[in-house]
Amino acid sequence: MKRKALFIINPISGGKKKDGVPELIDQNLDKSVFDATIVFSDGVSHARIIASEAVGKYDIVVAVGGDGTVNEIASAIVGSNTALGIVPYGSGNGLARFLGVPMHAQQAIQTLSSGRVESIDSGQLNGKPFFNMAGMGFDAHISEVFSHGKKRGFVSYIKSSLQEIATYNEQDYHIEIDGKVYNRKAFMLSIANSSQYGNNAHISPKASVQDGLLDVCVIRKFPLWRFPEMGIRMLTKQSEGTSYVEILRGKQINVTRLTVGPIHLDGEPEVMGKDIHINIVPNSLKVIVGSTYSK
Repeated sequence: MKRKALFIINPISGGKKKDGVPELIDQNLDKSVFDATIVFSDGVSHARIIASEAVGKYDIVVAVGGDGTVNEIASAIVGSNTALGIVPYGSGNGLARFLGVPMHAQQAIQTLSSGRVESIDSGQLNGKPFFNMAGMGFDAHISEVFSHGKKRGFVSYIKSSLQEIATYNEQDYHIEIDGKVYNRKAFMLSIANSSQYGNNAHISPKASVQDGLLDVCVIRKFPLWRFPEMGIRMLTKQSEGTSYVEILRGKQINVTRLTVGPIHLDGEPEVMGKDIHINIVPNSLKVIVGSTYSK
């Protein structure tokens, strides 16, 4: 019996046109394995609504977009028997890269038939799911700034970062991880389920989506002249080799900060209060991974 696949396409993710995606699906999806339905999302949270209605009706729901689209769809199917597929079309594609999903759409679609299904952990921040990375501080601030811009894509994100980095200051955080207390100043506080933000920039190289733990990455402000070095360290998985990055691991994480402010969930910003609770939900999402993924 054929499996039923629902493709949800975000038409604006990554600033890339997707008019030709339905044709790519038709050409590259193994029709002996899947019957496919294709829909385009229209506006904020629409993909989540569509995916919620697909649970129990489809075997897989495929996110065609970036990490934000993946978050919307995965949030709707997490905890169910419906598996997530990813065709990456975002700016960073952090979770897709970590899971070995090919970056070329044709190959990613083909992987849906040949790839294996794994159960991975998800995180929750004040009850809201994330699957790749959450955080507060500078990256959340930039996500907020970026969300109001007219242009999407990696270049626009870097431009926003460079414009803001000089004037953004470290914040004070009271952190409790599985009962242990840490008081830290941080430029960014990133909560990593996978190892990377996206674009193969690995902030927590030893992170795993199947270890039942979240990595709390405390990132201090570093001089602007060291920006290229920090970029190279992340691209070569050596971020822990600098005094500017401290990584703590745990299951139950409480963070208290001095002010209300932005957080981000897989790159999507929203404003939350001073008290943040984060926890891991092991083996909660079924996802189709690529051939290069290893536990």
